[in-house]
Amino acid sequence: MPKRANSGEISFAPPSVETAFSFAPARRHSYGTGATKRILDVVISLGGLSFFAILYPLFTLVIKLDSRGPVLVKLPRVSGGSIIGLYKFRTMVAGAHTQKKRLRHLNERGDGPFFKMTHDPRVTRAGRIIRRFRLDEVPQFINVLRGELSVVGPRPHELQEVAQYPDEFKFLTRERAGITGLSQINGASSLPFSEELEHDGYYAQHKSLWLDLAIMGKTAIIMLFDPSAV
Repeated sequence: MPKRANSGEISFAPPSVETAFSFAPARRHSYGTGATKRILDVVISLGGLSFFAILYPLFTLVIKLDSRGPVLVKLPRVSGGSIIGLYKFRTMVAGAHTQKKRLRHLNERGDGPFFKMTHDPRVTRAGRIIRRFRLDEVPQFINVLRGELSVVGPRPHELQEVAQYPDEFKFLTRERAGITGLSQINGASSLPFSEELEHDGYYAQHKSLWLDLAIMGKTAIIMLFDPSAV
C-alpha cells in the first residue's frame, strides 16, 4: 500500500488548465471527501451501471466468441491511498501482461513509465471496437459505487507508475482516482508523464462541483466526437 505523503500541499496551475477552466471557483477543501461529490458519484454510477447491464450480455457473447478468457478483468491501480481492483471489459488476449517484455522495443511512450503501441498485437478484434468507443471502462462504475473510484479524479495509475512520481506529486496517491479527469480530457493517452501529473495535481488542489461538471461536460463532448482522445 502506498504511504501517505508527508509534504504539504502544493498548488499546480498549468497554463492550458487555467485558460480552459478560469470560470471554475477554487476548490472547497471539504468537497473531495464530502457528501456532495459522493452523491454525484452514486447518482452517475447508478446510471452508468444501468448502461452496463444492457451491454453485459452482448459483450459477453462478443468477447467470448472472439477469444478465450474472462469477460471482465480486474487491474491493480492506486486510488485513495490503497491498491484497488479496477474493473474493465477484457480487450486483450489472456495473459497479455506476460508479453510486455517481449514487446518492450515497440513501446511508443519513452517519456515515462507508460507502455503503449498504436497497433498493439495483444488487442483482440472485439477489443479494438470496444476501445474505439471507450466502452471497456463502463464497468468502472462498479468501482465508483463501491467508493473506490470517483467519476472525476486523477488518472488511476499502476503501482510501478506511482513509484516514479516526483516527490511533489506523491500526494496524488491519497486522492481517489477517477474514470475521467483533467488529464484525460487534455489527451492523457498522448501527454508526457510530467504533464499528466501537472493536470492531476492542479485538479487535486482546485476540485469543486463546478470543475467536476465542466470536466464531465467536456468528456461527453469528446466521447461524441473523438472518443479515442480521452
